[in-house]
Amino acid sequence: MILSFLFFGNTPDEKWQLCRQMGIEHAIAKLAPELTGDIAIDNYESLARSKAIFESNGFKLTGVEGDQFDMSRIKLGLDGRQGDIERYCRMLENMGKLGIGLLCYNFMATGWYRTDIDLPERGGAVVSGFSMKKAKTEPVSSHGTFSESQIWENYHWFIEQIMPVAEANGVKMALHPDDPPISPLHGISRILTSADAIRKALSFSDSSSHGLTFCQGTYTTMNEDVFGLIHEFGRQKKIFFVHIRDVRGTPEDFRETFHDNGPTDMFKMMKAYREIEFEGPLRSDHVPTMAGESNDHFGYEMKGNLFGIGYIKGLMDAL
Repeated sequence: MILSFLFFGNTPDEKWQLCRQMGIEHAIAKLAPELTGDIAIDNYESLARSKAIFESNGFKLTGVEGDQFDMSRIKLGLDGRQGDIERYCRMLENMGKLGIGLLCYNFMATGWYRTDIDLPERGGAVVSGFSMKKAKTEPVSSHGTFSESQIWENYHWFIEQIMPVAEANGVKMALHPDDPPISPLHGISRILTSADAIRKALSFSDSSSHGLTFCQGTYTTMNEDVFGLIHEFGRQKKIFFVHIRDVRGTPEDFRETFHDNGPTDMFKMMKAYREIEFEGPLRSDHVPTMAGESNDHFGYEMKGNLFGIGYIKGLMDAL
């Protein structure tokens, strides 16, 4: 198991120094233009520049995460998606040339979403949460409404287009489940909301590059057997990347919590990753905002990550 950290952009700051001090050597990065001030990474020179920045600061750029440019036309099947998929394939080719072997992606047209961002947690920390009751009062997306069958069709098309390119370039495509795992949201259906849906997605390609970001917290929110799924997908060698966090509640009404303050037996889960001989990257995910922090980047402020990373390192050492 390789402990990593998610960096937004490529500008070194205090977080970079803290990660080095914690012994983290592997970076996962979102390198969208609005975060880097550079052009999108379907341009080779742009991606090469980012990789060089991470390397010069002591990190191996192990993978990229999230939408690196606007994916809405691909996810919703809109006019212009063919040009976007060509850009996506160029990005995969660039990753292969530069030895960046992991892409954590999702197929959420409206992204990960929370109705609340400042729910009280232990000791006055604040966390994010989701209420389907509140979400139903919010307006429909500007894109309109889309059925689950439409999104499934778009996802199948996406896999057919990109998976041969990913495999040819040695890039592992790690599918993140929908968060929250409910459908629809703001009029747009979400399809990757259960273990059965993930099994269906995996059936679309037998490529060695077709696998999962096992977001432990999302599977917990689904009320799935997380321990069993680690072994199931692990036996299939389909877990490429792991996100570790904990939540309380149901798909329709849940809240984040500290890694040590939820329903999950975290040591049991870490043992499961070892039992399946998982050797890929993992990272702390969606942490509480703690004393003195702004909550401008809820879920990703640094003090909660310091706690999460230390907790995960302790679990790893205990193994």
